[in-house]
Amino acid sequence: MIQSMTGYGKSVLQLPTKKISIELKSLNSKSLDLNARMPSMYRAKELEIRKLIAKHLGRGKVDFSLYVEITGEDTSSKINKTVVKEYIKQLKDVVDGDTTELLKMAIRLPDAVTTERDDIDEEEWSLIAAEINEAISKIVAYRQDEGAILKQDFSDRITTLRRLLNEVITMDPDRIDGVRARLEKGIADIKEKVDENRFEQELVYYIEKFDITEEKVRLDNHLDYFIKALNSDDSNGKKLGFISQEIGREINTIGSKSNYAPMQKLVVQMKDELEKIKEQLLNVL
Repeated sequence: MIQSMTGYGKSVLQLPTKKISIELKSLNSKSLDLNARMPSMYRAKELEIRKLIAKHLGRGKVDFSLYVEITGEDTSSKINKTVVKEYIKQLKDVVDGDTTELLKMAIRLPDAVTTERDDIDEEEWSLIAAEINEAISKIVAYRQDEGAILKQDFSDRITTLRRLLNEVITMDPDRIDGVRARLEKGIADIKEKVDENRFEQELVYYIEKFDITEEKVRLDNHLDYFIKALNSDDSNGKKLGFISQEIGREINTIGSKSNYAPMQKLVVQMKDELEKIKEQLLNVL
């Protein structure tokens, strides 16, 4: 079934000392445009994350965010006790002062506080990876729900196009009779004797120029093909886009050949419906 490229998925993991929040947002795009935001300690896993998202989402402008909120006694900044004690000892040799005051001075000196970059704990990462998969499942479900709405809209508009095509087919004999009558009247207005055989030949020639039998058949086939592609297991917005271009080509040709105001009005309605289909197809995966 078709999927929309618009979607949202979120998953939250509570660990003993931190809360991990994972968010995925996507909009339509011609290709996969992935922006990933995460703390530096998880950057080593970015390629793995990108491959996973690309596998499941395919196309779209995707924003991936991994947020970490410390909820326990866990910090990457550590006091270097040995260095601080040595600073205090040296300061006492220089000045007399309260130990607390000396500590305040020592803690500001170089290397008194170090920031440790912990290696990724693989057990912790396996839990985070599971939550990323959960967020992906949620955004895919969101896209499928949006796709179901789009599918119904496409089906309704193709039904409208088919109804308008049937109206074109119904009025086509009257259109041809009108073309013949106008040609005959034009000849009569000349008020000259004409060769009847030559006139019939010219009449057949012009009527053949206005004939839309092939266009009607091809348009009907394209509408069938669109519905078949719409109901396929794959979501292929590009394929549906190509079919819609073929539908538009036949509609335009019918309009240019019609030379009949009532039929041209139907063609305008068909173009309007098709334009709405094309606009929505931009959001189909």
